[in-house]
Amino acid sequence: MKHIIILLAAAFTVACSSPKAEITQVAAIKGQQLTGIAVSNTGSIFVNFPRWRSGVKQSVARLNGDGEFTPYPNAQWNNWEIGEAASDSVFIGVQSVFAHQNNLYVLDTRNPKFQGVLDAPRIFVFDLNTDQLIKTYVLSLGSYHSNSYINDLRIDTQHNKMYLTDSERGGLVVVDLSSGQSFRVLDGHASTSAETDYLTINGKKWSNTVNSDGIALDVENGILYYHSLTGYSLYAVPTAVLSGGNAAEIENNVKLVATTPAPDGMIFESGNLYLADLEHHKIMRYNPASNKLEAIAESDQIKWADSFSIYKGELYFTNSRIHEVSDNIAAMEFSVNKISIQ
Repeated sequence: MKHIIILLAAAFTVACSSPKAEITQVAAIKGQQLTGIAVSNTGSIFVNFPRWRSGVKQSVARLNGDGEFTPYPNAQWNNWEIGEAASDSVFIGVQSVFAHQNNLYVLDTRNPKFQGVLDAPRIFVFDLNTDQLIKTYVLSLGSYHSNSYINDLRIDTQHNKMYLTDSERGGLVVVDLSSGQSFRVLDGHASTSAETDYLTINGKKWSNTVNSDGIALDVENGILYYHSLTGYSLYAVPTAVLSGGNAAEIENNVKLVATTPAPDGMIFESGNLYLADLEHHKIMRYNPASNKLEAIAESDQIKWADSFSIYKGELYFTNSRIHEVSDNIAAMEFSVNKISIQ
């Protein structure tokens, strides 16, 4: 039997005060749907555009000071088209970007249009001082499925590991940063599985089943948080066990932390977990120590807050508008935004 330990905490509270954070639009782009965002330790902003349809002009871009999106690291890396051969020098289906120390990690699902992986999912690592590729992690056989959609990542320097979610098949992937070898855990486990097949947004059903998606790392306490997108349960597992335990030990140490709104991306910073409430156009803050959940922003300007990054007391997020898109997105605008969390 698969085990989930229910964490007994203080009575769960939800703050009812009016959200105070003002939303500032940083930049916007028309006809190109973005998902991931990463702000480097020097304030450079990077975003990515998933290949969910034809006509994706660039997979990864740096946001310039004038609001323009420039292909990163160059145009050649971004020139792959559906039907072309796969290679290790092009982006095929990028779902997220993550800045850590002075590197940018680019997660390539290798699964364009959700039609199955062309080859093993990859994480490309670029040195932001030189904008040169310095490492490529290729997921090992057995750590992904033929239809996996590897979704997001976090870096654990204490245990020298990288953690990833699979939103299509439900599970976590652990990558050893030294050897590059990876293994899969909690495959099809209740904690990595969707709880519903729809969300309700603006009174309409958005029908889909999305498994383990959002991921956040509490470095200080050694805890990895994760959440299905179509679900309301926040789970956690100690990184000491996740990085070195066997399958049974990992399953036995999974904790159900809290019931939350359905989110997409998540991020942990200064004792707090930040996550979206997709159904109610909010950004939430959850404090595990007090078991307190509160809305810090609520607005129609929040249109599926997809991914988060934090820089100098400001939380940056993308509006991917997933609940609104159709086949033709040429007239739609997708934005990068920020709010103060100080």
